[in-house]
Amino acid sequence: MQLLRRLCAALTLIMMAPLVMPGGGGAFAQAPKPWEMAMQPAANEIKRRIIDLHDLVLVIITVTTIFVGALLVIVMVKFNAKANPVPSKTSHHTGLEIAWTVIPVLLLVIMSIPSFRLIYYQDRTPNPDLTIKVIAHQWFWEYGYPDNGDFSIESRLVRDEDLKKGQLRLLDVDNQMVVPVGKNIRILTSSPEVIHSFFIPSLGVQRYAIPGRTIETWFSVDKPGVYYGQCNQICGADHSKMPIAVHAVSEQEFKAWAEQTKKSANAETRPSPVSVAAR
Repeated sequence: MQLLRRLCAALTLIMMAPLVMPGGGGAFAQAPKPWEMAMQPAANEIKRRIIDLHDLVLVIITVTTIFVGALLVIVMVKFNAKANPVPSKTSHHTGLEIAWTVIPVLLLVIMSIPSFRLIYYQDRTPNPDLTIKVIAHQWFWEYGYPDNGDFSIESRLVRDEDLKKGQLRLLDVDNQMVVPVGKNIRILTSSPEVIHSFFIPSLGVQRYAIPGRTIETWFSVDKPGVYYGQCNQICGADHSKMPIAVHAVSEQEFKAWAEQTKKSANAETRPSPVSVAAR
């Protein structure tokens, strides 16, 4: 009885979670949530198209599964040995052969057309407003901004002992990728050692970072907030400690951040008077 009550409570929580969880406007809205079964809410057009394709395929496979299951039940009931003591000698049926060949082909075509359109849409944007170089290391991310002074920042996991109130364990980082809202952001991924994967669920972004190659993709963000992701290609001992945090801000805030970060980066790389005199 106690087990039954627990199962009922868990089922109720699963069904009520989408109603009581906060929407996509907050800073933590695009992070994984307890008992989450569906995809994270879409934060751009790419993700909305991914969800539409997912829903289409889900309907097709659900109807197909129900149809095949019903056929199996009919066959077991109608054509068992008790109902048919004298088995049929039918070995071929042209209509059935055509049907079970043509119908699956049509279903695959229905799924493939939006699938290929989505792949090409995700591949690259013809008019990027900003380019960011994403370099994956063992085990941290490096983000380069060639359009804003060619500076780079390194983004590392905030360890458990350093977590502050409100920060998310295994998701928050010391330096977030900052992007402007409503702009097409071109991403160029690469890696100096092993294969990684740049993955942000709510933005519909997933691209491998492969040694010796530069791979392009893009995304945009509809509204301000922090959007979390992770490396989802096993890359070594600290694979689970490579989170991604994209902070979307207004264009004015982005320009101010880029200018300040560029000055800080230049100050760190500029040689001190002592080192110059010693040369």
